[in-house]
Amino acid sequence: MHMNLVTMTDSYKVTHWRQYPPKTEYVYSYFESRGGKFEEIVFFGLQYYLQEYLSKPITAENISAAEALWTPHLGDKSLFNKAGWAHILTEHGGYLPLRIRAVPEGMVVPTHNVLMTVENTDPKVPWLTNWVETLLSQIWYGCTVATLSREMKRMMLDSLKRTGDPALIDFKLHDFGFRGVSSVESAAMGGCAHLVNFKGTDTAKALEFASQYYKEPMAGFSIPAAEHSTITSWGREHEVDAYQNMIDQFGSGGAGMYAVVSDSYDIFNACTNLWGGVLKEAVLAAPNTLIVRPDSGLPRQMVPDVLAALASVFGTTTNAKGYKVLNKVRVIQGDGIDYEETRRIIDAVEIAGFSLDNVAFGMGGALLQKLNRDTQKFAFKCSSIVIDGETHDVYKEPVTDPGKNSKRGRLRLIQGEHGLETVAANHWIPGKDLLETVYESDGENRQMLRYTLAEVRARAAL
Repeated sequence: MHMNLVTMTDSYKVTHWRQYPPKTEYVYSYFESRGGKFEEIVFFGLQYYLQEYLSKPITAENISAAEALWTPHLGDKSLFNKAGWAHILTEHGGYLPLRIRAVPEGMVVPTHNVLMTVENTDPKVPWLTNWVETLLSQIWYGCTVATLSREMKRMMLDSLKRTGDPALIDFKLHDFGFRGVSSVESAAMGGCAHLVNFKGTDTAKALEFASQYYKEPMAGFSIPAAEHSTITSWGREHEVDAYQNMIDQFGSGGAGMYAVVSDSYDIFNACTNLWGGVLKEAVLAAPNTLIVRPDSGLPRQMVPDVLAALASVFGTTTNAKGYKVLNKVRVIQGDGIDYEETRRIIDAVEIAGFSLDNVAFGMGGALLQKLNRDTQKFAFKCSSIVIDGETHDVYKEPVTDPGKNSKRGRLRLIQGEHGLETVAANHWIPGKDLLETVYESDGENRQMLRYTLAEVRARAAL
């Protein structure tokens, strides 16, 4: 789809240039999470929008195309601010005259705090600040995926600390989400947001995204793995031959492990009579570790049941924390995984006496798609305006919903006595402002701050 910033907004914003008070010069807005499922936000994804969209100037062709769209769409040629966009083209070389300040990517910030501010740098285009709300608000997605992924990591790390080896955490949650998202762009952005916290993924577009926008040569890793088509194509009577082929092909070399979906017919027969019977010696003799993947049934029941079935034939050792660890084989659960079900699975695994060392998780739609802007109640609101040289606070305070009250004035994020807190700039409280100028354009002067994925990961680390 052709990229045109002059059409990349909501239709109603096209007329907002005629709605601000006369002599308005500057509009200042901010972005925050007003609460939601989790109490902290991992800030991630703004850098992509700055590089991909705001680092490219608009053209005369963009303005003409926008006029051709907005005029019939809104029914009146005068509603589109063609002169305002022409001013941006001639006076700013087509670059949007904006200043964007934000917390460093990867920073973990409690909800109800400012994450980003946006303001125009040219008093002739004050409407531009909230024109870009539509585009920049989409960072809710990267922030929400990174936040969810980090909370999954916290849950799994707690279990590993109780039952096993915390050093295994980086590969406990694998991204299976590419096919379940709404677009390739979502897969790339969401997949990279997950890689802020983990290193396992099958969403390869996320690797390209991390390299191009966050200077990470290789952000994630995967292993050879079977799907139902590669197993069932052998036929039910040759199920054991399909498994033998997996051992032959991937039992040595490569990543040190291989995963085989084993529920095509009877997962328990596969565990005890095939993997742990006919093929047991071959599994034990192969240098690489077999990972058995159940893919049906109620996950909180299936995982401990499959662990028990494998334990009955391969045996276990008891680690220093008193939990059982399977010999030579592991399990990955990639069906029906979301935050709540993962907690139930972990509880069931621990109750059954097994270490979480035995189990990894694959998460698809629930990681990258089963969430929305309201999961963490993200909002972009105006909080300050300059009219004829005078600065005024702007806010909303709906009597019907106090949860939608907005902040007032120009904002700072500081490290206060009780942690991070948002303060109005005109109410002086000591403390360094943690918001950094990540994008600024004013005439010939343009700057953009870039972070690496390594820096982002370090900030988000538990």
